[in-house]
Amino acid sequence: MSENTPATTYLITGAGSGIGEALARRLAARGPAGLWFLVRSPARAAELTERFPGARTVVADLGEPGGLADALAEQELPAALDALVHVAGVVELGPVAETTPKVWAETLAVNLTGPAELTRLLLPRLRAARGHVVFVNSGAGLSAGPGWGAYGASKHGLKALADALRAEEAGSGVRVTTVYPGRTATPMQAKVHRQEGREYEPGRWIDPESVATTLLTALDLPRDAQLTDVSVRPGP
Repeated sequence: MSENTPATTYLITGAGSGIGEALARRLAARGPAGLWFLVRSPARAAELTERFPGARTVVADLGEPGGLADALAEQELPAALDALVHVAGVVELGPVAETTPKVWAETLAVNLTGPAELTRLLLPRLRAARGHVVFVNSGAGLSAGPGWGAYGASKHGLKALADALRAEEAGSGVRVTTVYPGRTATPMQAKVHRQEGREYEPGRWIDPESVATTLLTALDLPRDAQLTDVSVRPGP
């Protein structure tokens, strides 16, 4: 690739809906590109390869970080990876006084430990391409309000992971970007509203396409620069 050519081999988590799906559609629309999706089940893999002809899938469960190494070792992966985009996440609201160890463990596994382990396992391929790691974080990764303890803690941890990784991999040419979307009109947001006991009005919130545009801006930036932290908030 030339210095200004956008990445052509992408591995995306959470491509089945919301922001991840919007990003996958935009990348697929560009034409031939190496689209890879990390999915949690063979059924999800079949669904996504039908929706995105030519895309490849890797079946592994972010909720079981300890099993990722074995899962990836048994499947084909790109020799060099231009971009790893972490979009998948889970949310379970509740006050700290009522949040059980099970909720903490599940939230941290999918939102933090799983992405950390997946990144670790794919780093040699990212280094080979001087690739790019993008973390879709959250406004809760900067400030967590009441009821957002577990989710916010996982996202604050994800920010720390990105910051450390950026410093550690600067010498290898791997770029690291964190995007902090505010409330976005996704299935996760619908769930959040149910948990909050509020009516969900998608039109009030950020369109996933707008977040996808932000991600593409980061991915397409020439190599002489990198976007490190970008907040995206609903318009006025």
